[in-house]
Formats: sequence, C-alpha cells, structure tokens
Amino acid sequence: MTTTTAPADLDRAAPEQLTVVPLRHYGRWIAALAAVAALVGVAGSLAKNGNLHWEIIGHYLFADLIFSGLATTLWLTVAAMALGLALGTLVAVMRLSANPVLYGMSSLFVWFFRGTPLLVQIIFWGYAAALYQYVMIGIPFTDITFFRIETNTLLTPAVAALLALGLNEAAYASEIVRAGIQSVDTGQTEAAHSLGMRPALTMRRIVLPQAMRVIIPPMGNETINMLKMTALVSIISAHDLMSNIQAVYAQNYQVIPMLVVASLWYLGLVTLLSIPQAWLERRYGRGTGRGGHVSPLRRMLAGALTRPAVAKKDTEEAVR
Repeated sequence: MTTTTAPADLDRAAPEQLTVVPLRHYGRWIAALAAVAALVGVAGSLAKNGNLHWEIIGHYLFADLIFSGLATTLWLTVAAMALGLALGTLVAVMRLSANPVLYGMSSLFVWFFRGTPLLVQIIFWGYAAALYQYVMIGIPFTDITFFRIETNTLLTPAVAALLALGLNEAAYASEIVRAGIQSVDTGQTEAAHSLGMRPALTMRRIVLPQAMRVIIPPMGNETINMLKMTALVSIISAHDLMSNIQAVYAQNYQVIPMLVVASLWYLGLVTLLSIPQAWLERRYGRGTGRGGHVSPLRRMLAGALTRPAVAKKDTEEAVR
C-alpha cells in the first residue's frame, strides 16, 4: 500500500531540511587585504624615511607662525564663500530674468570669471596698481571727483585675495544656484503667483528653500575647494598658511617637511568641514534616496558590528 504526503506536510518539512550557506566574496577580501597591505607599506616607508625630518615637522606643526596663517586662511575661506554665495545668487537670478540686459551682463560675468584662471585673477588684483594708480569715484568725462585713494592703500594683499576668490567663486556659485532654482517645478511658482505673492517673495519663501536640496551638496564641495584654493594667494604674500610655510622653508631650506606640515593642516580642516557638509546633505535630503546615504566609515563599522550577530543567528537557525 502506497502512502502519499500531503502538500501541507511537504511545506512544513522542507525548511527544516535546508542548510543556509552564506555567500563568500573571496575576491572582495583579497582586494581588501591587498589594499591594507599597500597602505601599511606606504605608511611604514614614510615613517622610517629620514628625509622627512619628523622632528622639524613636530616643531613647526603647532608654531605661532602656523596658527597666524591658519587664521588668515579661515577668514578668507568664510568671507570669500559668503561673498561668492551672495553675489552668485544675485547673478543666478539675473541669468533667469527675462530682461535681456540683466541676462547679458550676468552671462558676461560668468563667462569672464570662469574662463580665466584663478591664479591670473589673484595676480591681477594684487598688482592692480600697475593698471590704475588711484581708485576714484566721480562724474564720468569730467574732473569732478567725490572719492580718491591710492590703489595700493585700498587693495592690500588680503583685500585683493578676497576679491579674487570671492568673484571667482560667484561665477561658479551662480551656476549651482541656477541649477537648483531650475530643479524646482514651475508649478510651485505659478501657484505662489496665483495666491498674490510677489516674485521676490516667491523666490525667497518658495523656490530657494526647495532648491537647497540640489544646491547644498555641490556648495559644500565648493567650500572645501575654496579652503584649498586660498593657498594660491601666497603668490601675492597674503600671509595665509601657505605664505607663512613658504617664508619658513625659504630660510631653513626644509621644503618637504614644511609642505607636510601644510598638508596635515589642510587635511585636518577639510575633514572638519566634511562633517557639517554631510549633516546638511542628510538634512536637506530627507524624503529622497540621498537622505538615507551613509558614509563609508559608518557602513564599515556597522558591517563589522552586525556581521557576528548575523552569523550567530544563522547558526542558531541551522541547529534548530
């Protein structure tokens, strides 16, 4: 006599006979081990390299001259980004204007400052007195002057550096802001106008807050880039971090150790700036796919902590 097993009995019995075998990614582990080995090798080579003169690096890493240059670098970064963002927003609105004059002037501004190297702009502002000896405000084509001052007195190296960095950043920031504004659906603007809101109020209260989701990530990168670009103002002796570093190795001829000091400080500052940038990206990315973004370090730590728990759970299920 032949007996048959009911389908329900098969469904209950089948999971008990299965053995969960985790998928092994041997290629990933080999690549990870190779990368770690290479990193350890490079770090060990640098640590034992006597040409770096670690004692000189340690002596100048926290010297007063370095902190003085850091202060100039930081205020230049903040001031240039504030100037660039404010002027860039204005230029972006002008480029979206239906007025052909405003559109043409803003386009010319972006074309010029994006089309010429930043280093050339810094040198131009630093040596503007070679073009105009005085800065004057008056009535054109007459001898009537309301304000007059020597160019070198007005355009100190710090002011020249701020103008060069700020105006150059404004050209790039305007394109970022324009892209953010255009990413907002035009129906939002039409709805605001139908409620009687003025264009300026609509831009400030409706469009720009929604555009921040697109503006924040690239603007954070621009801020980090601005911090590093301040090193270029050393060409006009603006007394920033790089200028003071150059002044030191011009005397002791220890170029590589002093460049290591500068690199360590720039790396530290960029790392600190990356923290608020990541927070702002998560803040304005809520409700989107980017809002759930997790940094690589947090993914590594989460994976290291959860992998033993997952393996223990799989073992317990297999035993049962």
